[in-house]
Amino acid sequence: MSGTTTAAALRRRAAGAGANRWVVLVVLCVSLLLVAVDATVLHVAVPAVTEDLKPGAVELLWIVDAYPLVCASLLILFGTLGDRVGRRRVLLLGYTLFGVASAMAAFADDAHLLIVARALLGVGGAMIMPATLSILRQVFPDRRERALAIGIWSAVAAVGAAVGPLLGGFLLEHFWWGSVFLVNIPLMLVSLPVGRILLPESKGDSDGPWDVVGALTAAAGLFAVVLGVKRLGAGELGAATLLPLAAGIVLLVLFVRRQRRREHPLLDLRMFSRPAFSTSVGCIVLAMLALVGLELIAAQYLQLVLGLSPLETGLRLVPLTFAAMAAGLAGARMLRRFGPRRMVSLGFCLTAGAVVLLTAMGGDDNAPLLLGGFVLLGFGLETTLFGAYESMLSEAPQDQAGGAAAIGETSYQLGAGIGIALLGSVMNAAYAPGLSQVPGVPASASAAAAHSLGEAYEVAARLGGPAGEALRLAARHSFVHGLHVTLLVSAGLLLAGAAMALRLPRLMHCDPEETPSGPASEPSPAPSGSASASGTTAEASPAPGHGSTPMRMPAQRESRGSGVKV
Repeated sequence: MSGTTTAAALRRRAAGAGANRWVVLVVLCVSLLLVAVDATVLHVAVPAVTEDLKPGAVELLWIVDAYPLVCASLLILFGTLGDRVGRRRVLLLGYTLFGVASAMAAFADDAHLLIVARALLGVGGAMIMPATLSILRQVFPDRRERALAIGIWSAVAAVGAAVGPLLGGFLLEHFWWGSVFLVNIPLMLVSLPVGRILLPESKGDSDGPWDVVGALTAAAGLFAVVLGVKRLGAGELGAATLLPLAAGIVLLVLFVRRQRRREHPLLDLRMFSRPAFSTSVGCIVLAMLALVGLELIAAQYLQLVLGLSPLETGLRLVPLTFAAMAAGLAGARMLRRFGPRRMVSLGFCLTAGAVVLLTAMGGDDNAPLLLGGFVLLGFGLETTLFGAYESMLSEAPQDQAGGAAAIGETSYQLGAGIGIALLGSVMNAAYAPGLSQVPGVPASASAAAAHSLGEAYEVAARLGGPAGEALRLAARHSFVHGLHVTLLVSAGLLLAGAAMALRLPRLMHCDPEETPSGPASEPSPAPSGSASASGTTAEASPAPGHGSTPMRMPAQRESRGSGVKV
């Protein structure tokens, strides 16, 4: 065995810290599944929570939004903290806090306690999410194996987002609303000891003190920006929206200036000077911008235009999730075959084609069209996200893995919020004019109906008679027109993403020292003077994309014998 191959094997053994790296991947995926499920499981429980706790409108908004707001704002703080104090340590603390907060939420007897519990769940989620990716970066130093691991990781994320509402609906049919949180506790009780035994500890090599002021500035800035974006998505343009947004932008600008001046920054912003890293972050934002806005509008179309029940709506969206899972599992092979540039660009183009196909949707149900469109949409978007995440994580230095993962997750959250705000605004702008002059409908009723299709149906029901029916038909027609306009705008944004992805590397770059040539756990003795004999370790190896050799990996070189069935 050559010295370079031996060095790679020793690095993989050190990264796994004695545990099979694929077992570590299973533990990390369970962690991610819990966080992804919890992000959506409450949605179906909102009516039951409202009936039991009687929250006000503002309290109900915070019950729903406290988790994503807090989680998004703290990702950078805990991602960089993990680089300093240990990623496993932060992850296990996140497990503990997530379990305690779940118990608080399950047995909350008033709205304020539930809001606090949801916020604590957000803190736990912010500890868990970047830690899973940064530990994955550590235990899979070989980029080809890491690509497969990220594909499995992203497929689990897609499953979690889809399972949340279905699991919530099942639990609500048999138990009280607190059960949607209580289910987290036994899983966390198992994850804590298993994670402590199996997960390797890893830290970055950064010297100097952790920038507490910078971390808090970033957290406050992100919280304000995400809050402002969410309020924009709800159609609110007052001072309560613009002031947080402006304050958040100012705080983030101050954070960037502070990091550039410090000798030991919280985040090495030089990562953004690398085209592959900055382009990957931009692609994540654009992909999520399109996905979340389209999913929201698609759910409204299925329920309010086609008249499907919530369960039927969820089942119609299941093919999108399965297609995303398939893309995640096939992502490693596609990345080796096509390279990051073509893979991400083709993913964007495929998604844009699916969006254009869905413009054929009308007022009548067309199940085959929806099935085909959703399958293409899920596969294309997951292909894009997989390629972007893998390129971003591989481009980041290993000692900045936590910060890089936090940047990726923050981009994901911001893209989702901006997507709801932007595409929601486009939808409203195209929908409202169609209700301005409906025969027999008073101007006040038309103005109220212009807010949303659901409100239009309520106004039409109150009016009754021919005027009510005319308003209902006009609203339905205007919504479909607005949907078409929104889909075309989304297609344009996705094509812009395809153009942006052309800045990614053409080929998959792999360190030649990471080429696997046998089981990682059985390295052969290296000859004297070889790389391993000279003390080469994972920490001493160059970051992917720096000092590495571009290689097109043949499909048959996929790692085997891992024991993982995909």
